Amino acid sequence: MIKTKTEHTTQKELTYIQKVWQTVAIIALLVIIILIARVAFNLLLMVLCGTLVSVYFHGLGDLIERKTRLSRKWAMIISVCGTFALLAISLWFMGTKIAIQVSQLSESLPHTINNFQAKLSKDPLGHKVLEYFNGRNSNQKMMDTAQSFFSTSFGVLGNIYIILFLGIFFSVNPSIYKDGILLLLPENKKFMGLYVINRISLSLKGWLKGTLLATVLVTVMLTICFTFMDLPVALVLALIAGILRIIPNFGTAAAMIPGVLLALTISTNTAIIVALMYIVTQTIVGNIITPIIQKKLINMPPALTIISQILMGTLSGALGIILAVPLLAIVMILVDELYVKPMRAKAKGQINTNLTV
Repeated sequence: MIKTKTEHTTQKELTYIQKVWQTVAIIALLVIIILIARVAFNLLLMVLCGTLVSVYFHGLGDLIERKTRLSRKWAMIISVCGTFALLAISLWFMGTKIAIQVSQLSESLPHTINNFQAKLSKDPLGHKVLEYFNGRNSNQKMMDTAQSFFSTSFGVLGNIYIILFLGIFFSVNPSIYKDGILLLLPENKKFMGLYVINRISLSLKGWLKGTLLATVLVTVMLTICFTFMDLPVALVLALIAGILRIIPNFGTAAAMIPGVLLALTISTNTAIIVALMYIVTQTIVGNIITPIIQKKLINMPPALTIISQILMGTLSGALGIILAVPLLAIVMILVDELYVKPMRAKAKGQINTNLTV
């Protein structure tokens, strides 16, 4: 009888150990799946970047083809080669100046923050704010974070070569990839799939066109304004504002920080004027460019845009924030075409049936 109880206890211990190891194995498998999914998601974002590059090349090729009546092949060659030639010329004339100004901004940023803190401490309310947030560790961390951000603001896309090559490959023969996607669909869904692909392409072209126009206009307008004011590192500040214009809602506010902080080292009035320049420029560009974007993009609720930016930023950092809007547009188009419209058609059919009966 004692032997039977011992065997029973041993069997229960073995069963418990097996359950523990099974639980550990399941948790480890879930962690591996999550890590793989995150890597796959980052890869998906790189593919989306390559797709946007291809959309840009094809959009420019369409414009060249319409204006010059050249063949599609030559229009695409001019589009790709002309873009790289324009980039090379821009870097040739402005690359050294931009690099010097980026270095100056990175080196002067700690002094600028200290100067801002000194001016803020003179005000009673500002002094209380500094006392609340001040601390050696938090202060140093803020400086290091800001300095790192502005010194790497032109290197957000770390895998830019891969993205460019993907964009070129997608541009050379896009029908291969489009037909490959359509092959995965049933025969009766191929027309719908082609329609969805074309609608997504049109939406991405509209977003890209509006974004590029906004970036160029903001950069040019602020460069002229800051140069006229003789503000230090004017070109870099304008470029930062133009690049951050890609990010709705948060980009405009983030772009103002370095310019206003730098202007505070000159005078308070200069900082106020610089802040007004940012606001006026962004308002003018927003009123001109936003209607162009809205004509091509579906109407996205602002709250949904902010939520997608926060979610994408948490998952993939800066690249996720930049691509949040086009990715949200793609998701909304897919939901509209694959779920909303069929549900409406089904409901309409039921209503017509009831009326007939």
